[in-house]
Amino acid sequence: MELKTIASNGAAGTMQAPDNVFARDFNQSLVHQLVIAYQANARIGSRAQKDRGAVNHSTKKPWRQKGTGRARAGMTSSPLWRGGGKIFPASPDENFSHKVNRKMYRAGMASILSQLAREDRIRVVDEFKVEHPKTKLLAQKVKSMGFDEVLVITDEMDSNLTLSSRNLHHVQVIAAQHANPVALVRYPTVLLTKRAVAKLEEMFK
Repeated sequence: MELKTIASNGAAGTMQAPDNVFARDFNQSLVHQLVIAYQANARIGSRAQKDRGAVNHSTKKPWRQKGTGRARAGMTSSPLWRGGGKIFPASPDENFSHKVNRKMYRAGMASILSQLAREDRIRVVDEFKVEHPKTKLLAQKVKSMGFDEVLVITDEMDSNLTLSSRNLHHVQVIAAQHANPVALVRYPTVLLTKRAVAKLEEMFK
């Protein structure tokens, strides 16, 4: 598969990329499973509800058992009452994780990269760096390359890139080992360094 290359001075060309990563058939169901699993694994058990034993209530019987014409009631903590406990309360230790086999993950990531290549949404650059940790420099660099919203995948991250990109909502810079299905699907364009292409081949072949 041929990928288009781009340079800081505007020169363009092509490079040959490995077919086992950038020329696979698109497997929609597998990609959907990867995205759902990645999002689910990012969730934390931060919600908690109270059952009838944990709510603040009085243990006094609301009214006598017989003779009132109303249904019998023992405590105001009943789940049927307003302010009572939940029947099946959400627990903070709830586990949301989804398991994805290693082979499936590699195949799914290769499927996403292949589809991006077919849709001409991948560009390759020799290297991607900024001289100083300034957001303005990175924003100007991205704009000069012709990108409005882009995911940049480099072979390695340095402090300048990390500090420069964290306040740009339309630009995300990650290392190749942190490439994930959600980021690849989200951004309209993916910019790869040549060394990142080699690392992705090693990871997802």
